[in-house]
Amino acid sequence: MSFVCDCLGVNDLGHLTIGGADVPALAKKYGTPLFVMDEDAIRATCRNLNAALKRHYGGPFLVTYASKAFVCKYICRLMREEGMGADVASGGELYTALSAGFPADRVYFHGNNKTAQELEQGLSAGVRRFVVDNREELRALNALAAQKGVTPDIALRITPGVEAHTHEFIQTGKIDSKFGLTLENGQAEAVLKEALALPHVNPVGIHCHIGSQIFDTEAYQLAVNRLVGLMARVSHDLGHSMTELGLGGGFGVAYTCGQDPLPVDQVAARLASAVNQACQEQRLPVPLVVVEPGRAIAGPAGITLYRVGVIKDVTLDGGLSRLYVSVDGGMSDNVRAALYGADYSATLASRHSDSPPRLARIVGKHCESGDIVVKDEYVPADLAPGDLLAVPVTGAYCRSLSSNYNQALRPPVVAVKDGQIKTLVRRETIDDLLATDQDA
Repeated sequence: MSFVCDCLGVNDLGHLTIGGADVPALAKKYGTPLFVMDEDAIRATCRNLNAALKRHYGGPFLVTYASKAFVCKYICRLMREEGMGADVASGGELYTALSAGFPADRVYFHGNNKTAQELEQGLSAGVRRFVVDNREELRALNALAAQKGVTPDIALRITPGVEAHTHEFIQTGKIDSKFGLTLENGQAEAVLKEALALPHVNPVGIHCHIGSQIFDTEAYQLAVNRLVGLMARVSHDLGHSMTELGLGGGFGVAYTCGQDPLPVDQVAARLASAVNQACQEQRLPVPLVVVEPGRAIAGPAGITLYRVGVIKDVTLDGGLSRLYVSVDGGMSDNVRAALYGADYSATLASRHSDSPPRLARIVGKHCESGDIVVKDEYVPADLAPGDLLAVPVTGAYCRSLSSNYNQALRPPVVAVKDGQIKTLVRRETIDDLLATDQDA
């Protein structure tokens, strides 16, 4: 049997395993739905990313983990131990990182609408870099920094006008975007000039993020050319050297066996080549390159376990039928399918079956027709209530986007390492659900 991610296997009992741990045993101990992460897989990806950039890029670089993919104190500690930076996009993400002992001087603070409180929080913590999204933020940050008597380093987020080949909702580098300063209409250069004139910010770099779940590097290469061109104009026309180039993340992962993302080494080689060539053409020294993978690190290292409930065979027009397999979770723990049609696969986790396959739609228990976990998947014809299904590659953007829709309780997250199981985030309780509910 082949799986979409390397951390899965099957043991002598016919049970699915993750990182060598028996999946049905995990479900018995922790219940379902349940998120399970393979720590070795997370660490291996961090090391592969760093090794690939070191191998192919001649200049300095920093790999920062995009906390929005999935963050908790445990993940922050892993990133610290692996020498990673941290990309945070809210005061809550920053607080989590700092609470885990993550060094503030390796934190990049993102966000298109940072509040005054968040800017003060970042200044007080001493974050390494504010990634400034707009003119209003630039001015607010300068004023707050003046009050505190500090001069933070900043990188301006640029919208390079690059349309990545991905879903519209996760394209972030095109002109029609809520993010960043537009390059093509001169806005980016105008705000950059203003930043250079302000006394309490220090522009050291420029940044872009062109989208998520991207399977090729052509868009990245185009963005590199445009951003390095901007760096050259700033150097030649304004006499200011920008020493840092942020290329964002968005590296695609395989959610199904039909998807084929580029290997990490090949992505790193192409990005490094693009930066080296662009800098050579513009006669600039190579900058510090910052990349911000999140999905690529956390996604393939995680699975979600569900318990099968109702199985319903629905007769359709023309004598066709559809098999609906309902599980005990759904869009409250994975909204990505409903949000932008994300594809997943699923596999029987609790036993081996020689039964012939049947096409099914795996759905959740919530009050929405769009509550779909896996749109189309072959399951054994003898699948029955009580069986366990595992949905791989759910380590990113599932727990972090989870909700209490229908007053559902968010699932726990556990990690597997050398046969040991650690609870990272406990299951919510009814008391948690009502903790903020006031008797008005």
